[in-house]
Amino acid sequence: MPRSAAKPDECVIVVKAQPHRSSKYFETVCCAGVGRDGRWRRQYPVPFRILHDGQKFTRWSWIRYEFTRSPDDRRTESQKVDPESLNVGGKLNRGERSQLLTPLIRRSFEEAETKGESLTLLRPESIAISWIEKTEADIAHERNEHAALANQLSMFDATAKPLEPCPVQFFAQWHDAQGAKHRHECDDWETSPAYIRFAKQYGRQEALAIIKEKYEQEYFNAGLCLAFSTHSRRNTTFGAKNQWLLVGLIRVDPLFHDDLFR
Repeated sequence: MPRSAAKPDECVIVVKAQPHRSSKYFETVCCAGVGRDGRWRRQYPVPFRILHDGQKFTRWSWIRYEFTRSPDDRRTESQKVDPESLNVGGKLNRGERSQLLTPLIRRSFEEAETKGESLTLLRPESIAISWIEKTEADIAHERNEHAALANQLSMFDATAKPLEPCPVQFFAQWHDAQGAKHRHECDDWETSPAYIRFAKQYGRQEALAIIKEKYEQEYFNAGLCLAFSTHSRRNTTFGAKNQWLLVGLIRVDPLFHDDLFR
């Protein structure tokens, strides 16, 4: 599709999933945000690590960009972003986050599917964070793959460095508002780097304890939401049952009556 067909848009970033290797784009990040109209947008693929420093957004950043529609992604929220058009604005204030996101919280995957959504927020009734330790062979394989990828990325950005593999894979076990039990692999980009940072500073056991306390207590008591996206191929637009992927663990404080009139 020609550049002239691109459309402008803006949203506040809510989701940044972990980077994944791609045969077509070297490395991509699936991001998602909410526009000023209160609707979801999915930005994919985003070559995040070779964006210019001024284009590298974080959660709660407002971004402006141009996009086209990809014939390979039929999900209505999906946008194929032109990386060169990305501009990062200010951040959404903490007090505004709940007002923007609360209308998007659903009680179950079935409710989201009934509304035709491929992105959703669910507020868990309970949550437990667990993990599986990767083998040395798995970590070595990931490290080699990331090194080869960084070598490819260096064609676009000489400062590109290999990602450090996380030695554990995190999972969330949780119950939804209807009492159904779920278990999902955590693909949130903030979780693994946080663990690596804490492990270097405090040691492995303390780092795991910090991650569990952060999500199971601090975020859960304040208002934890789990952000989900359907798989790019395993979804209803391809005639398949939706496979929901956990792409974010986000604090969304509950709205009270008075907040609705601010």
